[in-house]
This record gives sequence, structure tokens and C-alpha cells, in this order.
Amino acid sequence: MEKKELLYEGKGKRLYKTEDDEQLISVFKDDLTAFNAQKIGNEEGKGALNCKISTQLFHLLESYGIKTHLIKTIDDSSQLVKRVDIIPLEVVVRNIATGSLTKRLGIKEGTKLPFSLVEFYYKDDSLNDPLVNDEHCLMMGLVKSESDLEELKRLGREINSILKKFFEQRGLNLVDFKIEFGVDKEGNILLSDEISPDSCRFWDIKTNEKLDKDRFRQGLGGVKMAYEEVLKRILEK
Repeated sequence: MEKKELLYEGKGKRLYKTEDDEQLISVFKDDLTAFNAQKIGNEEGKGALNCKISTQLFHLLESYGIKTHLIKTIDDSSQLVKRVDIIPLEVVVRNIATGSLTKRLGIKEGTKLPFSLVEFYYKDDSLNDPLVNDEHCLMMGLVKSESDLEELKRLGREINSILKKFFEQRGLNLVDFKIEFGVDKEGNILLSDEISPDSCRFWDIKTNEKLDKDRFRQGLGGVKMAYEEVLKRILEK
């Protein structure tokens, strides 16, 4: 599949057109951003690591019946994906309190939540991706119906259940994660974008060592080594 003109460039990926209008090439970048791109960096090899991690996790989820936009991996940092209309919502699932949740509600960091919390954030950089509720989503037309919102929540919880168990078996706590969905030409809701240490928080079960983009956010260093460790555990049998 030949890469044509650039269609879109985000913080972590570039999307290119192909000769097939219904297929795109997604290229993972080495760039690192945090705090709505207020902090910017670069880690050589990070894009390839995220591509491999996301590919493995999408295949895992597909084996459980979760539909995704992934068609195949092209090279170390590129995927061929189905073209979808992205739903302008970040679906965030939280298992352990940290980050913005602790700041908003004063819950002590590291507190295990009594149930998995699903939140929606409106994808708009100019507004700093604000937290929105169901009524906001419907009022702004971010989804077509209340049933679509319920489906996003259901998928978020199902994906969380699969990944949480998978990572626990590999010595990692899945603290929280952000996922995105798109709608294909048949109207199917597909898991899109990526699942990687850029979009998830992973803490080592024994030591609570952070193995995700918080190492960049908090200036801890060792970003690439952390991502390599996550990939290593994913590939464990």
C-alpha cells in the first residue's frame, strides 16, 4: 500500500491517504507532548515501540470480539487502518486515582476506586479537552444518540476488563487509559487511534514504578526504557 498525501497530523501520529479511499496509513511519531502540548520533547524509537504495543493490544482485543480500525502493520512504526469518522470524545477509564482525578476531587493518589470510572472528554485543544457529561455530549451533537453514549461506556468497561486482567498477569496495574472510537462507512463503532504508554498509565504491581508517559510529564527520565519494559511484558507468554 503506497503512502499518498498527508491527511492529518496529531500529537502522536500522522495519517496519510492511500490509493484506497477507505484505508489510511497511520505513522507513529517519536514526539512527546504533555499538558496540551505545553511541554514538548522527542524520544528516538518511541513511535516504533508504541506501534508495536498498540498492534499487540488491538489484536488481543480483537480476539475477544472488540472491533478495531486496524488492518495490519506495515513496518516498525506504521499501520494500515480503516478510514473512520472519529467521534470527538476521549473515553477515559480509571481504576486507580491519579492525575486530574486527584486534583479535581481530592482523592488520594493511589486509591483503588470501588468500581471502574468512565469519563468523557471533549476533543478540542483550544478548550484543553474539557470533561463533559452525557447531557453535554447530546446537546453539542458529539454523538448521535444516548444509545451511542451507552455503547461507548460499555466498550470502555469491556476493554478495561480485558486489559486489566491481561496486565495483572504480567505484573502491571492498569491505572487508567484513554481510548478513541470512530465510525466506519457501514456505521460500525470501531476502536481507533492507539493504546500505548502514551495513552495509558502502567504501575509495576510490586514497586509502583511508573512505566508510561508520566515519566516525561514528571521529568523522571527513562521514557524509552519504560516503554520497552511494557512491550517486553506484553510479549511474555
